[in-house]
Amino acid sequence: HVQLVESGGGSVQAGGSLRLSCVVSGYAYSDGYCLGWFRQAPGKEREEVAVAYINTRSAKHGDSVKGRFTITQDNAKNTLYPQMNSLKPEDTAMYYCAAGPVMSWATYDYNYWGQGTQVTVS
Repeated sequence: HVQLVESGGGSVQAGGSLRLSCVVSGYAYSDGYCLGWFRQAPGKEREEVAVAYINTRSAKHGDSVKGRFTITQDNAKNTLYPQMNSLKPEDTAMYYCAAGPVMSWATYDYNYWGQGTQVTVS
């Protein structure tokens, strides 16, 4: 049974930083899989933040966060960390972690989703 648990959200002033984490359990490390971070603000479509293929250095960042957000991963802990710097009010959203077999921006390519963690930038 695959589970994803996000944490690290909170409230921060514009220009500040937050570090989210997504812990994955139930996925076989040897399978190789992709973890993605997406966000959704009220009344808006779900938007890509970053995706990474676990146990490799392959990662991509969404256009709206390039240069400000950086994805790192701890393969031993099956954890993906988006380090979010220079936060803007428009970064305010619920942030979701997802797992799936392919490295994709498409939400339908992800089989498993976490419950989300709220980020509020004022």
